[in-house]
Amino acid sequence: MSELSVNHLLGIKYLKEQDIQLIFETADQFKEVINRPIKKVPSLRDITIANLFFENSTRTKLSFELAEKRLSADVINFSASQSSVKKGETLIDTVNNILSMKVDMVVMRHPNPGAGVFLSKNVNASIVNAGDGAHEHPTQALLDSYSIREKLGDVAGKNVVIVGDILHSRVALSNIFALKLQGANVKVCGPKTLLPKYIESLGVEVETNLRNALEWCDVANMLRVQNERMDISYFPSTREYAQQYGVTKTLLDSLNKEIVIMHPGPINRGVEITSDVADSKQSIILNQVENGVAVRMAVIYLLASKIKK
Repeated sequence: MSELSVNHLLGIKYLKEQDIQLIFETADQFKEVINRPIKKVPSLRDITIANLFFENSTRTKLSFELAEKRLSADVINFSASQSSVKKGETLIDTVNNILSMKVDMVVMRHPNPGAGVFLSKNVNASIVNAGDGAHEHPTQALLDSYSIREKLGDVAGKNVVIVGDILHSRVALSNIFALKLQGANVKVCGPKTLLPKYIESLGVEVETNLRNALEWCDVANMLRVQNERMDISYFPSTREYAQQYGVTKTLLDSLNKEIVIMHPGPINRGVEITSDVADSKQSIILNQVENGVAVRMAVIYLLASKIKK
């Protein structure tokens, strides 16, 4: 397979397993590029990409911007907090205004689930979903799976537990779709109040005891508690959450095997993982960041090659 089956990256649920493999093989090549002294390739010199962030994001935005610049694309950045959206302009008007400047691709983060799908049906550009509400965050799931593949050789057959605030997490949902598509076994672990009611319908098991989850898994993906999305209290206190669902070095060392620790960031150190876990040799958190650029380069490159036709 030499091209993606989709024209947009709206969510993992629209991808086939071959799409994921193609993205990973392309990312392998770009990973080699970004480790060279000259980290740029002229692949997308004739492509213009707009980054539209209607929600704050530092790492995802930087990672996309770097990926675009490494591919020599022209980049325009749009931050909604400083924009006409505040004056009541609709999403389609905002985007169409930007597209009239001859933009080929839009990378968008938006607080409303489905914003990317809506946009893809109404504007003439390739859309990359950089996170829509608590719905999906496909490039994060791709870079997470890519990092597991890099560390353990393959994703198929691996036991992966996603720990923490599953309810408010777009990372969890995209990861579940991506891991299942590649043949991994997935469990979720967290307080019952932070697990969505429909979770088992996605083909994952629920484990409320952290130690049991860690004994079972090869990889633990630790999510942060998304306080900014909570209008009520889902657990008694941060301290109590950390005691029950936080991973400490003592806990890691007491397991009968060495597991891989991941985190999509930003980390609340001392809550979901302690500093000595985040900085330990079992953690691949910084590899995830590096891989994020290569994977996003791959996604942008593959989508752009469909525009060029």
